[in-house]
Order: sequence, then C-alpha cells, then structure tokens
Amino acid sequence: MDLRAIAEELVAGCREGRAQANLDRLYAAEAVSVEASDMGGGRETVGLAGIHGKHDWWDANFDVPSLVVEGPFLHGDDRFAVIFAMETVNKASGERRKDREVAIYHVKDGRIVREEIFS
Repeated sequence: MDLRAIAEELVAGCREGRAQANLDRLYAAEAVSVEASDMGGGRETVGLAGIHGKHDWWDANFDVPSLVVEGPFLHGDDRFAVIFAMETVNKASGERRKDREVAIYHVKDGRIVREEIFS
C-alpha cells in the first residue's frame, strides 16, 4: 500500500473499531510507538507484540463512549498525522475525561514504522 492507502485505512479502522485488527496489516514487525508521557511502562514500545500489548492494556482499562477521528493529513511521501478527540472512562475508578491527541505516523516500505503520540 502507498502512504495514502495506509493512512486512510488506519483512520477507517479507528472509526470503525478495528484499530487492533489493523496493527498486523499496517505496522512493521519492528515498529516503534512513542507516547507523550510514561503510562507506567515507559514512553517507548518497540515491536508489534508490544504495540498489541498497549492496545490490550487500553481496552482492559478504558471505555471510549465518544471518539472523533480527523484526518489523515499527509506530509510528503513518508508521514501522516491524525487528530483524535475522545471521551474516556477509566473502568476501575469511573473517572470520565475528554482528551485530544495528535498522532504522527512514519511509513517506510509500505508499513508504519513509528508512531508518535502528542497530547
């Protein structure tokens, strides 16, 4: 897939609730994910298995009653950005939050090789 196809599929997957399923399809095995802050396991996760683990952790700990995905916004031939606006509920505490994040995705050889989350 080219950059546009990867970006559009990532956004569609997020909107349609199949972001986790898209990991194997869109990400390189050695992909790196970098969070804006340390959520308890460090900011950087290396490898597709680790990125799956992050998604599993998120799904186990948070409900997302509202999600708006804007983009993709292409940049050159190797990057794109997506804006996420979401309402989350912490399953353990019941705390409800509204958050907005920007994610920058780097693509090489038809796969996402790095994602950087800004919040």
